[in-house]
Amino acid sequence: MITQLSDLFLEGSMAFMSILTLLLALLFLAAWKAPAWVCDIGNIALALGILFTGIGVYPACDDIQQAGYISTSVLCGGIKCMIIAPCYGLIIYVVSRIIKICQTPRI
Repeated sequence: MITQLSDLFLEGSMAFMSILTLLLALLFLAAWKAPAWVCDIGNIALALGILFTGIGVYPACDDIQQAGYISTSVLCGGIKCMIIAPCYGLIIYVVSRIIKICQTPRI
């Protein structure tokens, strides 16, 4: 399992996944020290995951356009790598919502 997680981390782009991981660490720190920031950090993680996908897809589309024909297996491999960052951002967002629900006082 650990090797699979590290493979996902590397396939999702080291820079992008590192930024999202820093946001996850910041989320847990904010849950302890600054609870008002929890939702904002989750929203930022989700938005950055989507932004990182756009940043990665744009040059890939240029390469596909220049190459002409690309086999479907190569294209599906690229799509598989493309969805890693937004899924990680979505996971961080869901964790932030769960933390916020746990922090909300009960009536």
